[in-house]
Amino acid sequence: MRQHMRYITAVLIGLSATLGWSQERENDTIETNVINVVKPYTPSISDAFKVKETPTIDDDVTASKKAVEYNIFSFPVASTFTPAKGSAAKVEQEKPKKLYDNYATLGFGSYTTILGEVYLNHAISRTDNVGGYVRHHSSQGGIENALLDDHFYNSKVNINYARTLRDLSWNVEGGFLHQAYNWYGLPQPYFTTESPETHMDVNHTFYGAHVGGDITFEDAYVQDVGVAFRHFGDDFGSGENRFKADASADIPIGDEVISTALVVDYLGGSFDRSYYLNQTLKYGNFNIGIMPTYRIEHDDLTLDLGVSTYYLNDIENGENTFYIYPNISASYRLVNEVLMAYGGIKGGLLQNTYYDFAQDNPFVSPTLYVMPTDQQYNAYVGLKGKVSNSVSYDIKGGYFAENDKALFKNNALVVTGAEEVYQFANSYGVVYDDVSTFNIGGALNVDVNRNFTLGIKADYFIYDTDNEAEAWNLPNITASLFMDYQISDHWFAGANLYYAGERKAQMNFTPVVPVQTVTLDGYFDANAHLGYHINDKLSVFAKVNNIANQDYNRWLNYPVQSLQALAGATYKFDF
Repeated sequence: MRQHMRYITAVLIGLSATLGWSQERENDTIETNVINVVKPYTPSISDAFKVKETPTIDDDVTASKKAVEYNIFSFPVASTFTPAKGSAAKVEQEKPKKLYDNYATLGFGSYTTILGEVYLNHAISRTDNVGGYVRHHSSQGGIENALLDDHFYNSKVNINYARTLRDLSWNVEGGFLHQAYNWYGLPQPYFTTESPETHMDVNHTFYGAHVGGDITFEDAYVQDVGVAFRHFGDDFGSGENRFKADASADIPIGDEVISTALVVDYLGGSFDRSYYLNQTLKYGNFNIGIMPTYRIEHDDLTLDLGVSTYYLNDIENGENTFYIYPNISASYRLVNEVLMAYGGIKGGLLQNTYYDFAQDNPFVSPTLYVMPTDQQYNAYVGLKGKVSNSVSYDIKGGYFAENDKALFKNNALVVTGAEEVYQFANSYGVVYDDVSTFNIGGALNVDVNRNFTLGIKADYFIYDTDNEAEAWNLPNITASLFMDYQISDHWFAGANLYYAGERKAQMNFTPVVPVQTVTLDGYFDANAHLGYHINDKLSVFAKVNNIANQDYNRWLNYPVQSLQALAGATYKFDF
């Protein structure tokens, strides 16, 4: 309002001055007189008026903005500035650990236990490499309540030579085996410390030698070929020879490729006598197997379709038999690496040997009848995958049928005319039966980081036999746990636990005492170790086995050593 009043006042003064100047121009004769102002003009509020609407300005200059053009005139300017050279930031790196090709371990423990191992590896040139190892584990025994000597030792030697070329690589190896055990499992209370049998020398020795080699081809139809020969025997006149050759190849048929495996297996052996009769017991067979497989891959599905065919010649009995087995497997990735379903049905002719029996149960008598097992089929399904980057799992179930499955069974006591130290119901024989097995199990692996790993595995079994009363000495449950922990740069530790459920065994003592089925209790074996790296080359360690101090029987009448402690050192080196 005040601004309007100033505008009005300025306009009135301007008009008054204009009128006065005009009158002066029109009438020059007006005399100059003195005008006396009687009363000054005093404006009142009523003399002002209010603009009641916003005026519209029609001005092209103010309505539109004038475009402004900028022109930059650039010209080079000499500069003497020299930038400093950049340098990468320094990151503190951990000093890489020295890796050695060779090591030696030596340890001593309770029960006068000696544990030794030497592993050697040397690169002769860029293509040639030679290596080998020597292992020894022995104990002087001392099991509580054992009536006979229970010491043992197990020594193995192996040497290998390998060469790697551009188109192929090959390897040859050979080794020796020397083992000693005792048939100390006299059944109690039928035998006591007063029995004359407690003074028997029940020691027996296994020995063996093997030689073999393999060759692998690059970009060829034949992928690899391997051959192996093993001789195994004991100090009771037993001997066994086995020759095995296998090969795998990709055979093109039109636009398709058939993966084919070929196996040739010969086994021959003899024992000086059978368990009851003093007459030579011989066995032997020759078999050839061929397993072609066609693979189909479509998106997340992988399907292998094949069949396994075997020809078996029983040399001692003069019998020839053909076997045909399914060889089908499939896997389907449901959720990338998180979940994969798999399954299949397979079969095969499994070669049993005296060597395998003695390694599984060193208390077998040298009077075995050896024959192959006809695994008619093994059907299985499962799920596996990863819960996270550090946790993986595998859950499976299966059902398989086997004809002539080998079972360890206690030998009976020879009442009269016992000539051998293993004829006092203190050894094991092998019986064959048709066995069907149902299995369900799973495994869990946890890799928290490079310093800590954990693995758990468990299986449950149900057996069905045709002729035998039980599936002798086969556990209904097995479970294991292993753990390794790198505590620091110097300290490391680990543990492994093993559980075996109940097993059925047969006590066949004398004709007077009826045959009894004995249930062996399940056992839990916990072991742990702790070590310290003194430097890059030398480490010391301590081990404790059977921490729970359980006096369990792995086999009937064969108790094991209780709590065991062992300490030693490992030295790494290079030539």
